Amino acid sequence: MNRIWILARMTFREALRRKIVLTGLLLGIGFLVLFSVGFHYIIVQVSQVSSAANSGDPTGQAASNITSTESKHAILLAGLYAVTFLSVAMAALLGADTLAGEIGSGIIQTIVTKPIRRSDVILGKWLGFAGLLGMYFGLVAGGVVLSVWLQSGYAPNHLALGLALIYLESLLIMTISLAGSSAFSALATGGMVFGLYGLAFIGGWIEQIGSILQNSTAVKVGVIASLIIPSEALWRRAAFEMQTPMGAMMGGMSPFGATSVPSPLMIAYACLYLLAVLALAVRSFAGRDL
Repeated sequence: MNRIWILARMTFREALRRKIVLTGLLLGIGFLVLFSVGFHYIIVQVSQVSSAANSGDPTGQAASNITSTESKHAILLAGLYAVTFLSVAMAALLGADTLAGEIGSGIIQTIVTKPIRRSDVILGKWLGFAGLLGMYFGLVAGGVVLSVWLQSGYAPNHLALGLALIYLESLLIMTISLAGSSAFSALATGGMVFGLYGLAFIGGWIEQIGSILQNSTAVKVGVIASLIIPSEALWRRAAFEMQTPMGAMMGGMSPFGATSVPSPLMIAYACLYLLAVLALAVRSFAGRDL
């Protein structure tokens, strides 16, 4: 176990020196600045419209409050949706080149020739990347939530659970990327991971639209896509957990809501899926000719 933690620390420090982390950090900070400025002006406009529509009538005041809350929630979810993509991109790029690049350059030989099991290499790299992703996700997602709260005082329901599910999605993508890197080149791994993510994205929207139209075939197509890769299911469950009471009454009918809600069983499946892919990475790397 001590060897795994040593490799995790080495992976973490090595990843920090890569330009992709610096680039991702700068993009994340730029996104937070843009989001915060945009949120400020949108909320100012919503407040002005609500005040103009409210003539002191209690019913009008209640409607204004609901409109304001739903506006804040929709913008927050839009920001977290963008954070999800940033975290997924970081996860895919971190894992895609780690083993494939080290095998191609011969660096891996300096590690595996030591009394270290190949499974320790995989688990150490996974832990290192998981820690780095956690810091990156905490910075960007925390920045979005903090910006909304400081400017409007709004925070969604079950925030911790929602953020945990989104982070789990980035871990899932990173694990798939690491498994691909243990068997294929970095380019092939990147193409595979983004292709699978695109499949999950389209499948999720097909299921959402099918649920609105009450089309059972379309819903089944989305469920099958979630079984192939359950990344989008994790986002939709997170959106469901953080929805407002009004959103729950409307069935989550918004671009960033969830009309077809993944069950807890699907979330458990996603966790087992992650562990299975990690085990596959260990097995693939153990049998690869270095």
